[in-house]
This record gives sequence, structure tokens and C-alpha cells, in this order.
Amino acid sequence: MNTPMALSSQLAVNPLDARSLLAAFGVLGVGVVMFAETGLLIGFFLPGDSLLFTAGLLCTGAGQHGVRLSLGPLLCAAALGAVAGAQCGYLLGRRAGGALLARSSSARLRDGARRAEELLERYGHAKAIVLARFVPVVRTVLNPLAGALGVPARVFTVWQTAGGLVWSIGLTLAGYGLGSSIPDVDRYLLPLVALIVALSLVPLAAELYRGRRRTEEKEASG
Repeated sequence: MNTPMALSSQLAVNPLDARSLLAAFGVLGVGVVMFAETGLLIGFFLPGDSLLFTAGLLCTGAGQHGVRLSLGPLLCAAALGAVAGAQCGYLLGRRAGGALLARSSSARLRDGARRAEELLERYGHAKAIVLARFVPVVRTVLNPLAGALGVPARVFTVWQTAGGLVWSIGLTLAGYGLGSSIPDVDRYLLPLVALIVALSLVPLAAELYRGRRRTEEKEASG
């Protein structure tokens, strides 16, 4: 029989710790977190990148907590949560307009909204929607912001689906690939997660660099 202390330890879940979430909720938790982080403003703090990578890693049997996930259901849950969450955020933005963000007192959330709006203005709808997937907080606020700004529903749906699939499936498979090829890879989980998050920002950094070069070339030629 479980003691009260054992039960309390099972129920104590750290929402900022990917391993804690996976140990408590498994594949279902991945889908719920993906939905909340991309569809609900209150989910901006959730560990989307590290959760996907760690979940993929645990599909190989690596890990210290005896948690093992199935890759097929995991990929489905991650992709479905990411795509459905973004679409939900967009619809909320269309209905509520900018009031959702205006009511927030979080400086981090407001900063994410500013960066999301800059992405939309600088790169256009399609590219901004895809790039935002790889930037924490920005991927949360861009979806309702796109709805509030009147981004066409068809354009948003096509590109958020493309970006959501690349992001969710790509990070999950990255964790699975490393877990399959490197023995005891879970010992290096924290630096690996940091590396994966940094690599996920490469598309945005490359696009910012190209945009700056184009601006400099125009100014030089003018």
C-alpha cells in the first residue's frame, strides 16, 4: 500500500521540468503541454522544446526514472497538440482581438508579443508563422496576435501546420536519434537540451542575418 508520503511525491509535478511532466503524464502530457503552450497565453512558461526532446529520448529506454514512451503515439500526440493549439490560439485572437494580450501583466509575455509583431511585419505572414515555432514565448503569442491582426485563416492554417509539424516531430526525432546512438545519453540531458534549444533558433538567426544584409545592401546602393 502506498504511504501518504509516496502518494504526495507522485502527485508533486514540476511543470517546468520535462522529466517530471513525462513521468507523471506520459504521452498524454506531451499533447496537452503542446496545446497549452501554443494555444493558451497562460502556457507561455511551459518547456516545449525540452519536453519534445526529452520525450523522444525516453522512447529509447534511456532515463533514470524507468519511463519509456512509444514513438508512434508520441509523434501523433506532439503534432496534434502543436497544430490544434496554434489553431485555437488564432481563433481566440480573432474573437477577442488584442484584449487578450492587453490584459496580461507579464513583461515576458508583452516582450514576446512585440517580437511576434516584428516578425509578422518584417517577414510576412508565411515565413513569420513558421519561424515563430522555434522561439519560446513568441510561438505562444504569435497565434492569437495573427488572429487579432486579421491574418487570413487559410494562410495561417497552412503555415502553422507546416511549422508545427517540423518543430514537434523534428525535436522529438532528434531526441530519439541521440538516445538510440549514444549510450547513457541521459547523463548529459541538460546540456543537450540547451544545445537543441539553441539549434532551434538557427533558422530565425539566419533569417535575421539575411534581412540585415539585404537592408545594408539597399542602403549602400541607395
